[in-house]
Amino acid sequence: MALLFKIASLCCRPAIYLLLVLLALPLHAATLLVLGDSLGASYGVDESKGWVEGLRKALPEHTIINGSVSGETTAGGLRRLPGLLQSSHPDVVLIELGGNDGLRGFSPRELKNNLSRIIDLSRQSDAEVLLSQVMVPPNYGPRYEKAFTAVYDELAKQESVTLIPFFMTKIAPHPELMQRDGIHPNEQAQPQITSFMLPWVKQALEKKR
Repeated sequence: MALLFKIASLCCRPAIYLLLVLLALPLHAATLLVLGDSLGASYGVDESKGWVEGLRKALPEHTIINGSVSGETTAGGLRRLPGLLQSSHPDVVLIELGGNDGLRGFSPRELKNNLSRIIDLSRQSDAEVLLSQVMVPPNYGPRYEKAFTAVYDELAKQESVTLIPFFMTKIAPHPELMQRDGIHPNEQAQPQITSFMLPWVKQALEKKR
């Protein structure tokens, strides 16, 4: 940067000077809104150690807002979204919802309708959308499990949104990375989730710079 200003000071043309000054300025920082449930809120883990905070540290030039709430369903996220969009004006919305819908046995049709409306609202605010896949445990039965999982694949195709594979598939098989409830990742797992999510998030944010 110092070299740019030195060159600029030697230039006699104001237009060249202005161009070099603009090149030295930082690029536009984008804003990411994470709309999630307890997995996004890093339930049972200090917020400063959670994976969303890990994204903040990895991407300090951007603004990352965690709008996740433990226990949140897609219906709850849909109700809260307009206020979050109005207050944060995100460039990218990362949707990490559906787990609680599955745990409560809500219908896949309701799940799909709510997620579709969340995607539409986000796009109406001119935000890029990332959809994190969610799966339910196999003990809910193969029919329900298949229908639930299919919702995310269908939405990704129908809405042309980026579908992020479910990060818990890399965490849940390892007891040392899970809390005692067998549902939530522990503190040790958070950096791994950050590393998994980072490329997806970074690529989406770069599109909006």
